[in-house]
Amino acid sequence: TAFNGFNHALSGTATSAAILAAPLALYGTGLIRKDSRMTKTALFAGEAVADVEIVTAALKPAVARWRPSSLGPNANFADTFSEGGSRFSPAHNSFPSGHSIAAFAVATVVSRRYGRQHRWVSILAGGAAAAIGFSRLPLSAHYTSDVFVGAVLGYSISRFVVLHN
Repeated sequence: TAFNGFNHALSGTATSAAILAAPLALYGTGLIRKDSRMTKTALFAGEAVADVEIVTAALKPAVARWRPSSLGPNANFADTFSEGGSRFSPAHNSFPSGHSIAAFAVATVVSRRYGRQHRWVSILAGGAAAAIGFSRLPLSAHYTSDVFVGAVLGYSISRFVVLHN
């Protein structure tokens, strides 16, 4: 109950909207200001989100990890990987955290493109991505490892696939 306000402010829907709003806002602002660097950053962020969503869509059914909220109160958390049933069930899509992977993908693009000129951009982008990742834990949507691996994959895909040069 200590996280009720936090959970309401950073719900799954709100964080998804924020992740998508960042590249859209950058693109719109770049068009208005006629700033090609900003519009290109927005396109890189969009590409990063598309790339990580493909990876997430492949990994979730392949791993088929139960969500914490799908297990009973006295369940054994030592073995949370499914060995039967539908791998495409919402109960089996905990690993990796889709919110974390997308948030860190966008944050990495923005940070790498603007962080050298403005240090606060990296702090703000990383902090927002970390808050989005953390928000998945008190909702019992993910385990800490799901969020951590999502963050690592989001950073890695953005840094080494989208911004490879």
